[in-house]
Amino acid sequence: MKRRILLFCLAVFMVPLMAQTVQPKISFQENTHDFGKFKEADGKVSHKFEFVNTGGSDLIIQNVSASCGCTAPSWTREPVPPGGKGFVAATYNPAGRPGAFRKYVTVISNSNPGSVRLTIAGEVEPKPLGHGGAFWPASG
Repeated sequence: MKRRILLFCLAVFMVPLMAQTVQPKISFQENTHDFGKFKEADGKVSHKFEFVNTGGSDLIIQNVSASCGCTAPSWTREPVPPGGKGFVAATYNPAGRPGAFRKYVTVISNSNPGSVRLTIAGEVEPKPLGHGGAFWPASG
């Protein structure tokens, strides 16, 4: 009887451990990137978040969404095998958006956990104010 109880307890604890190694697992090297200060006039900035599938089956990114229209995501579209690498990139458009920002990119996959939030941040230095293109001749 003791032997059956022991085997039952082992089975209860081993099944979840075995399931974890079979599932895909997305492991990012970093979840946050700070661009620091940059000039609005220099245009868009991008960062590539790299990941490894540390699980035991193919990882599939099902969707990636940004928290606003100023950020455009791109990502690895094909399945990533165990031990394989992939990426999620975030491109921020600073046009007309001077000042500090913090934006989020949500990655949905068949991994456990199924959702990961990545963050980009920085500070946009505004374009210098010009004279609007008008020319005023010197008075003489």
